[in-house]
Amino acid sequence: MKKQLFTLGVAAVIGLSGCANDSNGNESDTKKESNQSERNHSKMNHSGSSELPEGLQEAKNPKYKVGSEAIIQADHMKGMDGSKATIVGAYDTTVYTVSYTPTTGGEKVTNHKWVVQEEIKEAGDKMLKPGTEVTLEADHMKGMKGAKATIDSAEKTTVYVVDYIPTTGGEKVTNHKWVTESELSDK
Repeated sequence: MKKQLFTLGVAAVIGLSGCANDSNGNESDTKKESNQSERNHSKMNHSGSSELPEGLQEAKNPKYKVGSEAIIQADHMKGMDGSKATIVGAYDTTVYTVSYTPTTGGEKVTNHKWVVQEEIKEAGDKMLKPGTEVTLEADHMKGMKGAKATIDSAEKTTVYVVDYIPTTGGEKVTNHKWVTESELSDK
């Protein structure tokens, strides 16, 4: 019995270590980003209100029209990647990935996807450069609103508000903000 448990334990350790390491024995960048993303977004409000930030403009010619369906190709949260989304809204703006420390304390959140131009205090209408320090008005996660943040990346694109059912099961997520056009594909 002891020998079987020992063998099982060794097999589990080997199996788990093989998933997280590259050929040099180092944790791969992809795995680090995935773990970081899951950890950082575990407190994200999956469903949101239909309320939009002031000044956000509807997209004039979005690839995905309101009411249409698309497949989400993003893993901001568990169960999101590969799920079928219904488009609730489409908006032309600048989107940012940001890093910040929550106002409620805790670990620094890095490369949070996405915050739109209209969710950054006094952002104006010019694209902010990576490295710019800002104050967030977004309230996607606990401790986000009012947090000091650093812009990690910026991109002009169409962003979407979507409803979807997670591939992992569970309740329908409604009014999820934000998915970029490049994170959606045709059914």
